[in-house]
Amino acid sequence: MSIAVLDIQGLKTQFATKRGLVSAVDGLDLTIQRRETVCIVGESGCGKSVTALSILRLIPKPQGNIAAGKVLFHQQDLLQVSETEIRKIRGDRISMIFQEPMTSLNPVYTIGFQIQEVLRKHRKMTKKQAREAALDMLNLVGIPEPKARIDDYPHQLSGGMRQRVMIAMALSCHPELIIADEPTTALDVTIQAQILDLMNSLKKEIGMAVLLITHDLGVVAETAQYVAVMYAGKIVEQAPVKSLFAEPLHPYTVGLFDSLPQIGGSQGRLKPIPGVVPSLIDLPPGCAFQARCFRAQIDCQQTPPWIAYQPGHWFRCWHPME
Repeated sequence: MSIAVLDIQGLKTQFATKRGLVSAVDGLDLTIQRRETVCIVGESGCGKSVTALSILRLIPKPQGNIAAGKVLFHQQDLLQVSETEIRKIRGDRISMIFQEPMTSLNPVYTIGFQIQEVLRKHRKMTKKQAREAALDMLNLVGIPEPKARIDDYPHQLSGGMRQRVMIAMALSCHPELIIADEPTTALDVTIQAQILDLMNSLKKEIGMAVLLITHDLGVVAETAQYVAVMYAGKIVEQAPVKSLFAEPLHPYTVGLFDSLPQIGGSQGRLKPIPGVVPSLIDLPPGCAFQARCFRAQIDCQQTPPWIAYQPGHWFRCWHPME
């Protein structure tokens, strides 16, 4: 059996607030193989982005703290390496595409300079070599006339172009793992499809693994081989994408599917999941989803559900779908 590119074991990330300690990620387990795309999906605030930041140790201190767990990258625990070593890994062997490119790109430097900076730091290229490599990357991600665009500033580009620059920067060192946090948010569907196609083709070409964080189940269906559904800091269901879409077992996953717009649906109305996500400071003693669940029973209010398994498919629920 091949060694996983990334193997997360029991990850727990906490934040100190005025009201108490919040476990934004609580006991997360996840494995990603080479050339595999794994999606984490869930509502806003469920812990998806905190998971991504925890992998690269970008949790802000002192408020945030990775309290427990392991993040094994080719069997090396990233939570135990020195700050110098993790800086060598970031942007080189593991890259991240952040959700909003306008706030991730530095507005006072040209896009070419920002891509070259990555290459000169991690690949020890000369200024001339880095510029040529940056031009190649801009061409690879579909930036028109890269020689004319390389000296543009971020504000001179459209949202789709800025996102392509972020992808170019992330891919410039040919990383083994890409973490993409909502990479197509706020982009129109045409540009979204182009960027997803680009990431998929580069994944095959370079051989990298992808951790894709999203709330868009359409994106999941298009790109993923494996899906983890997250709720209130925990993964509540994991399965291959075909299995999850064909037979979701956790009521929360069913609720996510039911809330999607349907062509020809009843008067065009959406079917939302009732209620709101509980406060992570004061979670109920049993299942965190109990107050919103249409299958909840007395035992759901008393004891957190254990993990149950079916072949290639697991979930946390006392009363899964039949």
